[in-house]
Amino acid sequence: MGANMTIDADTAEQVGADGTPLRVTATPAALALIDELRGEYGAVMFHQSGGCCDGSSPMCYPVGDFVIGDGDVRLGTVGGADFFISRSQFEVWKHTHLLLDVVPGRGGMFSLENGREKRFHIRSRLFSEAENQALAGACKL
Repeated sequence: MGANMTIDADTAEQVGADGTPLRVTATPAALALIDELRGEYGAVMFHQSGGCCDGSSPMCYPVGDFVIGDGDVRLGTVGGADFFISRSQFEVWKHTHLLLDVVPGRGGMFSLENGREKRFHIRSRLFSEAENQALAGACKL
C-alpha cells in the first residue's frame, strides 16, 4: 500500500466474526460512497472487472442490473454490497486481500459512481501463509 494512504483500522476489518480472513474490505471513503449510491439507486453490488473497456476496475451496479452466473465467485460483502469476481480472475487473485477504496477520477463507464469525479479503486496485498491456510476451502469453485 502506498505511503500516502491512510486506512481506518476500525472500519477496514481484516477478519470476519468467525476469525476467517476477509477477502475484501473497504475504507471509510468507499463505505461513504456506497451509502451515497445506495441512497440514490437502492441496493448495489460490485463486480471486479477483468479488463476490457474499463480496465481492472471494481464496477458498482444496482442489484439485478449485472447478471451473476456460474462463472463468478462471491468474495464477500462491503458496506452491505455483495462483491463478485470472475472465476478465472479469482484463480489468479485467490491469495490476495482486496481493499476497496476511492480515489479522484472518473468511474468506469457503466459503474454507478461515474460522473462524480471520484471512483472506486482496488488496493491489494498478499495474504500471509497463516491467512491462506485459514482460507483453505473458502470461496469453493
